[in-house]
Amino acid sequence: MVTKETGRIRIIAGCILLGTFIILTRLFFVQLVHGSEYEELGSRQYVSASSNSFNRGSIFFINKDSTPVAAAALAYGSILAIHPVQVTDAESTYRSLASILPSLDHDTFIARASKKNDPYEEIATRVNDANTADIEALKLPGVGLYRQKWRVYPSEGLAAQTVGLVGFKGNELAGRYGLEEQYEKVLGRSENATQINFFAEIFTELGNRLTKNSQREGDIYITIEPTVQDEVQKELAAVKEKYDADLAGAVVMDPKTGAVRAFASLPSFNPNAEQKSLSLLGNPLVERVYEFGSIVKSLTMAAGLDAGVVRPDTTYNDKGTLTLNSKTISNYDGRARGVVPMQEVLNQSLNTGAVFVMQSLGKTRFRSYFRNYGIGEKTGIDVPGELAGLTDNLESTREVEYATASFGQGIAVTPIAMTRALATLGNGGVLVKPYLVDEIRYKTLDHEKTQPLVVRRVLTERTSEDITRMLVAVFDTALAGGKFKMDRYSIAAKTGTAQMSNPAGGYYDDRYLHSFFGYFPAYDPHYIVFLYIVYPKNVKYASETLSEPFANIAKFLINYYHIPPDR
Repeated sequence: MVTKETGRIRIIAGCILLGTFIILTRLFFVQLVHGSEYEELGSRQYVSASSNSFNRGSIFFINKDSTPVAAAALAYGSILAIHPVQVTDAESTYRSLASILPSLDHDTFIARASKKNDPYEEIATRVNDANTADIEALKLPGVGLYRQKWRVYPSEGLAAQTVGLVGFKGNELAGRYGLEEQYEKVLGRSENATQINFFAEIFTELGNRLTKNSQREGDIYITIEPTVQDEVQKELAAVKEKYDADLAGAVVMDPKTGAVRAFASLPSFNPNAEQKSLSLLGNPLVERVYEFGSIVKSLTMAAGLDAGVVRPDTTYNDKGTLTLNSKTISNYDGRARGVVPMQEVLNQSLNTGAVFVMQSLGKTRFRSYFRNYGIGEKTGIDVPGELAGLTDNLESTREVEYATASFGQGIAVTPIAMTRALATLGNGGVLVKPYLVDEIRYKTLDHEKTQPLVVRRVLTERTSEDITRMLVAVFDTALAGGKFKMDRYSIAAKTGTAQMSNPAGGYYDDRYLHSFFGYFPAYDPHYIVFLYIVYPKNVKYASETLSEPFANIAKFLINYYHIPPDR
């Protein structure tokens, strides 16, 4: 039987245990979770309180060894300001400050110090801590120092269009592009967040969890591997410069999960610098659509194999040209090959062969496969501004529209959507959702891990093996006569050369978009690499421009990740 005394003892013991738990938990949060913030608050002991309350979560790349590398973070310093009415000797004050900050302009300082009716004039911003301490030690009348925080991008131009930047939205700083914008509700911070009541913080977080509130604050860790991103950007820069291309882009993705390891587009920008060209801030990998040309033949061939209307050894009579709906379609050189198997359609990139497969499928089945590849939809990748593909030609009643679509003309898609579609060829035939954020770590130590998502099955596993075998033959024998074949690694690949559309109608005769994709090891791929360049000068075919950059990237990835050979 429980006596009243025993009950009181239990209540008191319970209160003590609860109090101890709360204190220990609070210490844990103060020292570990918010330690850096309180340390920063403590560092203000030699300066005045700041009117600048900017605060924000961080973005991290993840190295191959799982070490985080800052992509976007906060820097700390001070605002140097004067109170003109309190400045007794402007010239002397200027000389003292200029001895520490030589870049201070004399005339501007004197003009501001002369505004005796103005209570506050900013003189310099982002003063580092060493200079702040030196200025504070001078104890100059009328001189104030105010703690300041600002956004910095330690990796500068690395994946800049993907990371994005912070800019003004009205009177407030907020994410404006890329992940900074996409995850504003996670990265943004409420004012005086470090001074919030502990119990309020706990109950607020509990409420957020119960209501699935999307405004929980934290840091984000992204799938992009910085060393891989840097290597890819270097290859893009070299090929863009060599051929004076208008634009170059690349995606490196795990074809089985959709995790993106590199997401690059040039020209780009340095988010730490003043932005003078808004056109560079958007991300062409999701915000522009292109007609990619002959790489699409791989998708057409896979659809034909999957439906059972062709096999790799199926033949057709290539006459070099054909006419549909009064429109003539030709091979790239107009030359007839005679009776050739499907393998040669890919090896020699024959437009008439792709049309043969499309006609064997029929318009309805061809359209169904291309819809299943996700050609006309958004991928759902977690950056803003993604466009859906332009695929109205697949609803046409004219056969010629389907014919041109079979070899990659007349339909336009984003680079990320094309990469996702091509990944189905090597990953066993499933369409995955690409993603850039691996994990969100919330301020209260909770975390949210992205789980790979299979959207739907597009091809059978047998079809995936068959088309992969055909694409390996393309890389080993047809591409530059087998120049890039790797003895110990199988690589499935295909090039694409597409005429660029003319805004005035039709296509340019002398402007091309080059593309290249490949995945490896071919029968159990770790990575798919997709490359493209827009309007390279004085060169016609993608095999000339992108074969070597692809081979360089493939070799780098194999060595960097120690991928075991499959031959």
